[in-house]
Amino acid sequence: MASILFIEDEEDLRGLIADSLSDEGHHVVVAAEGTEAIRLLASGSYDVVISDVSMPGEVSGLDLAELIEARYPQTRMVLVSGHARAQLPSIPAGIQFLPKPYRLSQLLALLPDPCKAG
Repeated sequence: MASILFIEDEEDLRGLIADSLSDEGHHVVVAAEGTEAIRLLASGSYDVVISDVSMPGEVSGLDLAELIEARYPQTRMVLVSGHARAQLPSIPAGIQFLPKPYRLSQLLALLPDPCKAG
């Protein structure tokens, strides 16, 4: 089972995806914005962080990607956005990108197999 931090400001989408990931065998912790995500990162260990690029508040998904690349290099990061990758500022090389809208199967394909994860 993978431990996932899922950050999404849209409450309905956050609940739907978190429940779906849990149903697939993953342990999911949710956050509604970047500042909350930073607090959760500091107090826990996650295999994967999935974050929307655009969120309310001072911390964007791109800010989280830079933080994870610098402080948590063992953590896989997936950024999602309604904008095309070419429309976004530079995304760190090790960060995966998934355009919205996405199918659950597309997101699951980017995650460790819950049967094989530690």
